[in-house]
Formats: sequence, C-alpha cells, structure tokens
Amino acid sequence: MSDPGNITWHEGELSRAERFDALRCNGGTVWFTGLSASGKSTIASALEARLIRRGIHAYRLDGDNVRHGLNSNLGFSADDRAENIRRVGEVARLFADSGCIVIASFISPYRSDRDAVRQLHEDAGLAFVEVFVDTPIEVCEQRDPKGLYKKARAGEIAGFTGVDDPYEPPTRAEVVLATERTDVASCVERVAEHLATIGLISQ
Repeated sequence: MSDPGNITWHEGELSRAERFDALRCNGGTVWFTGLSASGKSTIASALEARLIRRGIHAYRLDGDNVRHGLNSNLGFSADDRAENIRRVGEVARLFADSGCIVIASFISPYRSDRDAVRQLHEDAGLAFVEVFVDTPIEVCEQRDPKGLYKKARAGEIAGFTGVDDPYEPPTRAEVVLATERTDVASCVERVAEHLATIGLISQ
C-alpha cells in the first residue's frame, strides 16, 4: 500500500456510539467464504432478506456484483485476487462503521487475505464474523450452476479455485455451514443466532 502522504483522516462530529445509538443499529461484517457453488451467495441473499424484513440495516456485497463495477479492472491472478479482497474489506469496514451489517460473499481463497480483512475490522473496533460454507468440491461440481467447473476441467478456465488453484479453508471461522446436509433456512438461522449472541442483532 502506498504512503498516504499529506492525507489526513477527517473525523466527524458524531462518535460511532452516538451514531449506532441514534440509528438503533450495530455495524459489523459477516464474511462468507467457500468454493464456487458452495452456496455462499444463496445463504447470504437469504440472510440479507431476513435482516432487512426485520428492519435491520444490512447490505450484501457479492463477488460477481463487485467485479461489475468497483473491481472491474481486476483479473484472477493471485495479486488481483488479493487486491479484490483488500478493496472489498475496506468498503465493508466503512459500511460497518456507518451502522450497517455488511454481508460479504466471496470465494476469497487465500487465508492471509481474509485474515487481513479481519484485522482491519478488529483494529477499527468493529465486529467481523467469518462464515465458512464448507461444501466438498465434489458437491460443488455436481451443482455447478454456471458451468464453471466443467470449463475449468476442460482447460477453458485457468487458475480456477479448487481445480488448479488452491482454496485455503479458515482455521478460526466463527460459523461453519455444511450445506450438503443443511438447508438454506437452517444455515441462515445458524448465522442469525451467532449475530444475536455477539450483540449485532436482537433475538
């Protein structure tokens, strides 16, 4: 990261506690990670809908969606993947500081990148919840809704996570979801229960 030089962080008139209290919300980031077709986006979307319908300020950042705009100039090399997650982590931290519950859904295959986002939140005093969608690659390949595994196996996609590029599973995820034997509603309930336990949402 380059030296910001003469750039200074500008504090507002409100403290975070005042903001959260006035808006009646608590900000934090829920980070879904797992292989392509593991079920991350489906569960993240369902969680977002559940929170919003309860009047809880939440917003979902999805890997594909972010690459349409903010990260449209990035590819899938190791360096570009790292920059992709770095940018999203910074955006998530800002959203969380605003009082929003950020629901981030990214393969984010490298442990060091995810840990850097966790550290970013911890340094800012913001909650970070890592959710590992632990679905075996065999199950992901059977689902393959976008046909990406088929293309990767045929050599049409290079550097595909789980095929010819590694996925490093979390070692300290707060929530682990086994989607091959747990339905979406139950997965959402598990995550919501954890958010309630740490005080991000009420029961």
